[in-house]
Amino acid sequence: MAKEKKNITKPIERVEAGELPPYEVDELPAPPPFGLKGILQVIGPGAIILGASIGSGEWLVGPAATVKYGVELLWITTVAAVLQGLLNMEFIRYTLYTGEPIYSGFMRTKPGKPWGVIYTLLGFFQIGWPGWALSAATALAAISLGRAPGKEDSGTVLFWGYVTFLIVIFALAVGGKIERTLEKVSWFFLFMIFVFLIGVNFLVTTPRAHLGETFLALFKFGTVPAGADWTLLGAFAAYSAAGGVLNCAITNWFRDKGFGMGGVVGYIPGAVGGRKVNLSPTGKIFRITPENLRRWRDWWRYSTTDQWLIFVLGSLIGMFLTVNMATALIPHGTEIGGWSVANFQAVELAKIGGKLLWVLTALNGFWILFSTQLSVSDGYIRQSTDALWVSDRVRNWCKGDVRILYYSLLAIFTVWGCIAINLAQPFILILIGANTAGLVFVVSAIHVLIVNRKILPQEIKPPLWREIGVLACALFYAFFVGMLIGKQLGWW
Repeated sequence: MAKEKKNITKPIERVEAGELPPYEVDELPAPPPFGLKGILQVIGPGAIILGASIGSGEWLVGPAATVKYGVELLWITTVAAVLQGLLNMEFIRYTLYTGEPIYSGFMRTKPGKPWGVIYTLLGFFQIGWPGWALSAATALAAISLGRAPGKEDSGTVLFWGYVTFLIVIFALAVGGKIERTLEKVSWFFLFMIFVFLIGVNFLVTTPRAHLGETFLALFKFGTVPAGADWTLLGAFAAYSAAGGVLNCAITNWFRDKGFGMGGVVGYIPGAVGGRKVNLSPTGKIFRITPENLRRWRDWWRYSTTDQWLIFVLGSLIGMFLTVNMATALIPHGTEIGGWSVANFQAVELAKIGGKLLWVLTALNGFWILFSTQLSVSDGYIRQSTDALWVSDRVRNWCKGDVRILYYSLLAIFTVWGCIAINLAQPFILILIGANTAGLVFVVSAIHVLIVNRKILPQEIKPPLWREIGVLACALFYAFFVGMLIGKQLGWW
C-alpha cells in the first residue's frame, strides 16, 4: 500500500530588524512597465500631499509673510520644496523595501514603541487643531454674510467651521480604500484651484513686471528682513510645500496605494463601501536578486516622478501663483489674519471684478483649505493607527479589522476638533501647527538617516549625496526653530 503523502507547509521566512517583530520575506510585486501609461496608472500620493500643502502654506502663510515683508522671501519656498522632496524620498525608500510606513521604521530603533507616542504627540500639536476647517469657514461665512466677517461674526464663522469639519469626517468614511478616495478628491480640487489661480494671475490682476519680480524671487537666496517675526517666518518655511508629520504620512499613502512591498501588506479600507482587509502589523521585505532590484528601481522611478513632478513642482507653482496674486492686490505691510483670514484676496479682487469674482475667490479659498483639512485629518489618524496597530492587544480588541481602530480614533479626533475649534482664531491655530512642523522636520530627518543606515541592505541604501541633502533639511529647519526659541527667550 502506497504511503500517503503528507502536506508539508513551508515555514515563513523571517528577518529580525530592530525593536519590532521580524519582517516576513515575500515577493516584490512587479510594477507596470515604466512609461506614460504606467505613470498615469501608478502616481497619486503626491496629489494628496500637494492638496494638503496648498491650503496652509500657499493660500495663508505664504501670502501673509510676503505681503508683510515682500516677495524676496520666496527663496525659502524653493529651498524648502527641494529639501522636502529629498526627505520624502528617503521616507519612501524605507516603505518601498518593507511595506511599512516610516513611523514603524522609527519604532524599530531604540527605545522602540515609545517613538510612536512621541510622533503621535508631535502630530497632535501640529495638526490636531482644525485650523484649516475654521479658516475655510471664514470664506463660507463671508459668502453667507455678503461681506468679510469681523470679530462680531465669530459665531457665524464657528458654525461654518463645525459644518466644514464634519463634512471632512464624513468624506473619510466613504470609499473602498481611503487613500483612493483622498486621491480622487485631491485631483478634483487641484484642477479647480490651479485653473482659477492661473486665470486670475494672467488675465485679471498682475502686470508683467510684477510677475517677473515674483518669479525671480524664487531664486534670490538668503534675504531675511530685519526685525522679522520668526513665528511667521518659521511657519512660512515649514508650510512651504507640506510640513512635518504630513511628509512622514506620505509613506502611509504610498503603502495603501500599493507601491513596492506596500502591495503585499494590506491597506486601510473605508467604513462605507469598504471591506475587512488584513493589514499586516509588520512589514514584508524582498530577497535581493537581480530581478527584484530591477523591479525596485522601477518603483523608485515612479516614486520620484510622483514626488518631484507633482509635489515639489506643484508646491513651487502653487506658492508662486498665490503669492504673486496676493502681493499684487494687497497693500504691502498688511497683517493677514483674524476672522477673515481666507478672504483678503477676495476683498481686493472684488474691487476689480465685482461681486462675482469676490464669490469665486472666496469659494476657491474654501476649496483649498477644505482639501488641506481633509488630508491632514487622515494623515494624523493614519499615523496614530499605525503606531497602535503593532500592538497584539489592540489588534485583538479590533478582531483584526483595522477599520475599528481607525474610525475609533477618528471619532475621538472629531470630538476634540469640535472643542479645539473654539480655542483661538483660525490663523493662530495654523501658526501653532506650522512651527511644530519645523521641529518635526529636524527630528524625523535625522531619524530616517539612522533607520535607513541601520535596516536597509547595502543595495537599497541611499548614496552619500542624498544623506547630505536630508541632513541639510534638518539644519535648515533647525535654524528657524532656533531663531524662534531664541527670540522667545530674549537671546536676540
